[in-house]
Amino acid sequence: MEIQYEYAELIIAGIVVVLIVRLIIGFWASRRVETNVDYVLAGRRLPLWMAAPSIMATWFAAETLMGSSSEAYSYGFQGVVFDPFGATLCLVLAGIFVVRLSRRAQFVTIMDFFQKRYGTAMSVIGTVTQIITYFGWTAAQIVAGGAILQALLGWPITTGMILVAGIVVFYTMLGGLWADTALDFMQMFLTAFGLLMITIAIIISVGGVEKMISMAGAQYTTHTFAIWPTAEDGYYGYFGTHGWYYYIAAWLALGLGAIPAQDYLQRTNAAKNESVAVKSTFVAGALYLGFGVLSPLIGVVAYSALGPDLEGPQTEFVLVSMAMKFLPPLLAAIFIAALASALMSTSDSSMLAGATMFTENIIKIFKPDISDKTLLLLTRLSLLLSGVFSLAIALFASTIYKLAVLANTSILVGMAAPYLIGMYWKKGNHIGALASFFSGVISWIILAVYYYNSYVLPVAYGGEVMDEAVWDSIYIASTPAFFISVVVFFIASLLSQKQDPPKPLTDINGNLVDMRNPFAWSKPLDED
Repeated sequence: MEIQYEYAELIIAGIVVVLIVRLIIGFWASRRVETNVDYVLAGRRLPLWMAAPSIMATWFAAETLMGSSSEAYSYGFQGVVFDPFGATLCLVLAGIFVVRLSRRAQFVTIMDFFQKRYGTAMSVIGTVTQIITYFGWTAAQIVAGGAILQALLGWPITTGMILVAGIVVFYTMLGGLWADTALDFMQMFLTAFGLLMITIAIIISVGGVEKMISMAGAQYTTHTFAIWPTAEDGYYGYFGTHGWYYYIAAWLALGLGAIPAQDYLQRTNAAKNESVAVKSTFVAGALYLGFGVLSPLIGVVAYSALGPDLEGPQTEFVLVSMAMKFLPPLLAAIFIAALASALMSTSDSSMLAGATMFTENIIKIFKPDISDKTLLLLTRLSLLLSGVFSLAIALFASTIYKLAVLANTSILVGMAAPYLIGMYWKKGNHIGALASFFSGVISWIILAVYYYNSYVLPVAYGGEVMDEAVWDSIYIASTPAFFISVVVFFIASLLSQKQDPPKPLTDINGNLVDMRNPFAWSKPLDED
């Protein structure tokens, strides 16, 4: 799809400027990188004003902006329970229960927890799983970036994706998390400002907030602003148990599935201390919900403003089209350039997350005496490979929002239970964690096939029944699969206490983690 816009050259110039700035900052950041910790955690020196936008930027990209406006146009606010509402839930829950302990333990990767708490097998299996999911997550952003360039320049989408992937890999290889966080502050300001400006411009153009709300609509639901199952529409067209399974999955995919994810831990643990890590998480959550909800709001208003008959790829450009329709050319150029920057921000953090886990939790397992200089080099090379694999997946990807959410769903069914429960429950052990992982993943696959064949296909989605049925089956199956993984974790751990005595939670250096004052409202230990 190619968008016709009178001031397309101005937007293209804005994107070029953003790309140049990202490359310059990548080079600047590379001069601050001396150790692998500098590269992957910005030296653990981020203040609140840098840490909070960085955490917010973890997901505030293709699926929140372009994806959620597209889903809202089709399914109303039901379509965006996954993100931004589920993502906000993740930040709140993690801020309350997880951040203090993970920052206190000085973990470099999420797999450091699994290695210290359970053992090598769980750590390696989890690492491989998350690396694979990050390929999908990064691919979603690359698809979105390529689609923007295709729409504006008329380029083949493949060309745009290769260019986006190449630039992101280059500057992230140079500066690591320092480059990411320096750019996140600029990008978050411009993107959030742009969403606010579009909303204000719509209100002014139509004659007030009430008029704007009256324009709201969606293609496949009669309750535009409902974020729960309704009597008329169910949830995404599903009723009864299946509808509730889908609805719970919408909250859990990011709400719990993103908590044991590397990119989130990496950003919170880059904060300069425990208090900043906690505060940054809540500030990021407030910003995420406040600005994230504007994108689906614009999407439901677009139902009237752009017409109710957009289909397929056209819906992915609802946000871009609304910016062009309601913003002055200069502001539209700035916003769309910032949007392209936001897509790159999530791409770089997910590439870096996968590369970090590979070197820290696979390379160091088999070669513990590796020098820091060699480790830094291998992390950069791993990031290059991550970019190549993600680009390969992107060439076959078709839907931005669903591909991004799928990545966290796979983590939810296999790793959320041993991570969240195991952080506090002392009887959780290695056998229980492995049993939880495999029971969750295997039951997820089996149940997805079952739901697809027995129930999901009858629900119609225009001309895309088969494609949508596959996605729906995956999400519906994730709810029972997650609860299976929880139950199995408890049972397997309790039955194997003698064969596999539980390990206490230790920090990165093998010292016991102080479990006092673990919650968000607790006073930091260094203030006692």
